[in-house]
Amino acid sequence: MTMTNAGATASANEGMAMETRVVKKVARRLIPFLAVLYFVNYLDRTNIGFAKLTMGAELGMTETMFGLASGLFFVGYLIFEVPSNLALHRFGARLWIARIMLTWGILAAALAFVPNVGSLYVLRILLGAAEAGFFPGVMLYLTFWFPKKYRVRLLGLFLLTLPASSVIGAPLSAAIMQFGDGLFGLSGWRVMYLIEGLPAVLLAFVVWFYLTDRPFQAKWLDDQERAWLVDTMAAEEHETAAHQPRTSVLRTLCNPRVLGFGFVYFGITYGLYALSFFLPTIVAGLATTFGATYSVFQTGLIVAVPFLVGAVAMVLWSRHSDRTGERVWHVAAPTLLGAVSIPVALYLDSPFAAMAAVTLCAVGVLCAMPVFWYLPTTFLAGTGAAAGIAMVNSIGNLSGFGAPYVTGWLTDLTGSVKAGLWVVGAVMLIAAVLTVVSQSRRSGSADCPTEEQPEARLR
Repeated sequence: MTMTNAGATASANEGMAMETRVVKKVARRLIPFLAVLYFVNYLDRTNIGFAKLTMGAELGMTETMFGLASGLFFVGYLIFEVPSNLALHRFGARLWIARIMLTWGILAAALAFVPNVGSLYVLRILLGAAEAGFFPGVMLYLTFWFPKKYRVRLLGLFLLTLPASSVIGAPLSAAIMQFGDGLFGLSGWRVMYLIEGLPAVLLAFVVWFYLTDRPFQAKWLDDQERAWLVDTMAAEEHETAAHQPRTSVLRTLCNPRVLGFGFVYFGITYGLYALSFFLPTIVAGLATTFGATYSVFQTGLIVAVPFLVGAVAMVLWSRHSDRTGERVWHVAAPTLLGAVSIPVALYLDSPFAAMAAVTLCAVGVLCAMPVFWYLPTTFLAGTGAAAGIAMVNSIGNLSGFGAPYVTGWLTDLTGSVKAGLWVVGAVMLIAAVLTVVSQSRRSGSADCPTEEQPEARLR
């Protein structure tokens, strides 16, 4: 008996050693590289917030026009999101992500040459269409490589890109605008668009040679490691599929749980995009209110602070969620923090206190995101996962249109950013409540009430 127990213990220890070794090796290869791609992606999407500091006067833009230009990106993004993710599932991440990066990089650099607001609108729509599928594609891709129990902390590391794009990207964008003004005979904001668009084009070729579509193709793992990963991921996918009926893409897209997650993500990202697009404007407004003067570069450094604090909090919060195994309140609580803190910032009597409240909002938004993205992957598999994750991201990113446009429109209407930021708080509050309510009422029969058509189902 003792020999048997000792053998079982040794086998278990060997299995754990294999698991730890494989997960670390895969994480070291994929997470930093994908994070670099997302850094470039998110920077090209949101650098319009800094461009606006000088672009607005040159193109004659109102706050409403800026909000529309920011938000039109998500029109093309929404239309092509689900088809793009299905294409990634069919053709593989290596080909499809390389295609996405090449087209978005060309269009992002082309923004440097817009002659008027109308052409800016058109290019923002095309940029969204080109980029569609990148983020949900990466979310789907990670489910091919990492067991569920590791996903939140690893998503937290990957999503560090969001605050990093502001911690690094905000001063970088501001520095290019300020010190690159006149380079190539272009205004500073045009130089910024040109320089920040080119890395995506170059990285497209790196993606083609570096990424591996599926674990069974991973020559950088040895035979035992590759076999363990293939078997583990196949078992998890089978377990997920066993708890869900076989379903078509259409039925997945109108699954109430998928739609509910989409609305929760809408609320979380509403706060993210309001901060990303308008925080430079908010900082400039605080400077005016409190009699301070900041250069464009100094504004960039100040904007970086809330995201730097949020980055640290996001890593710690993700690890806490994995350690406790709790997910729902790890989404709802930080979302509620963001909802409360952003309106409070409007009524504080010092720039330091106001920025502290804005920082709490950034902490809330960033802490909620990695834990949120764990939830849809627990009940979606196969083609359904490709469609469902893209649908959640599509609904959520409608906030990318709504947040800048509504905030800009209310700023023009009232002459202050206060009304728009009250809306941010309200939308995030609804998302926090919906997270708790939807998870407490979830059921296994969450498909659309449509007639069964087994022959039309896609696996």
